[in-house]
Amino acid sequence: MKLTGLTLILLVGSLLLFNVPAWSDSKGKKDKEEDARVTDLVKDAKVTIDQAIKTAMEKSPGTIVEAELEKKHGKTVWEVEVVGADGNVTEVHIDADSGEVIDTEMKKDEKKKEGKKGKK
Repeated sequence: MKLTGLTLILLVGSLLLFNVPAWSDSKGKKDKEEDARVTDLVKDAKVTIDQAIKTAMEKSPGTIVEAELEKKHGKTVWEVEVVGADGNVTEVHIDADSGEVIDTEMKKDEKKKEGKKGKK
């Protein structure tokens, strides 16, 4: 009886031991791909995150909540989210090569939409 229990424990332990590296390898591969993508974006960007934030604040005053380097329409772009005094969030898209503002976009507040639907 003790031998069967010990064998079962060793079998389960071995399965876990040999499967864990497979899980971590796939995650590691995804992390490496993401790192390579980010590295490529940074190489393309002449404008730093600090410069992008300053430009976004000049265009849309408020509190910066996020700044992200992205590829949009074949261009490397800083997407900076700003919360204004009115509580609305504006995305400011800045060309990461020239530093020029491409456009601004008001993000719609999903909570406000749901509140309006409930009142009808």
